[in-house]
Amino acid sequence: MKVDLHCHSIVSDGVLAPAQVAARAHANGVQMWALTDHDELGGLAEARAAAEGLGMRFVTGVEISVTWAGHTVHILGLNLDERNQAILQGLADIRIGRETRAREMAGRLEALGIPGGYEGALAYAANPALISRTHFARFMVAQGYCKNMQQVFDKYLGDGCPGNVPMQWSTLEQAVLWITDAGGVAVIAHPGRYDYTPTQFGALFEQFKDLGGAGIEVVTGSHSPAQYTEYAQVARHYGFLASCGSDFHSPQEGKLDLGAIPPLPSDLTPVWRHWA
Repeated sequence: MKVDLHCHSIVSDGVLAPAQVAARAHANGVQMWALTDHDELGGLAEARAAAEGLGMRFVTGVEISVTWAGHTVHILGLNLDERNQAILQGLADIRIGRETRAREMAGRLEALGIPGGYEGALAYAANPALISRTHFARFMVAQGYCKNMQQVFDKYLGDGCPGNVPMQWSTLEQAVLWITDAGGVAVIAHPGRYDYTPTQFGALFEQFKDLGGAGIEVVTGSHSPAQYTEYAQVARHYGFLASCGSDFHSPQEGKLDLGAIPPLPSDLTPVWRHWA
């Protein structure tokens, strides 16, 4: 079965509507699919209707922004009740700070010789409450300040770069609690993207597991093949369920299209084992 449990729509920082993402996943042979927009559940109704109309198994999802040890970590919530009031309120609280942060980033970029950043980024954000660094990056590429999205993050908007404004997101404890209280499974998204020491990674995995976190993303568009092997071993060591997802945002961005991810190693227990 072809499974893709990590992707984004225009409701957060993707470029396609939820129904369009569903259609692309189906066209690429995906049989079980989750929409996991950042800090927002608003696209799930459209995504579910489209997926079910196409005969795909739909899994509710979200990608929650967390601050842990001074860096941003993303926690996927899968197969959860999107009507749960605790997670709805928690996600709403996260979104409140995004506009203030965006205006501060625009000010920093203007000081670096890039004016009009806020309005420019907003033009790429269908949901203004979720304006993000990705929207700024699309504006900057379109205006010719950088050649591609990765260059924007490397030079201006990545952690520690002059245009970035650090954000205090939810805590790891809050994110895992919201997900589990909503009946979902908490999964660490693309761990290979985080700049932690081995000791810090060990502490993250231990705390996540102690809080009730159950899974880790092993195969993802954000990982290299060597990282597939590395995080498969992490899953074995900690007894985590294994997840996979393209982290699709746009047909023009990212390493992998929807459904283009390799299968999980056969000895790992997939996060969807009891969902069929």
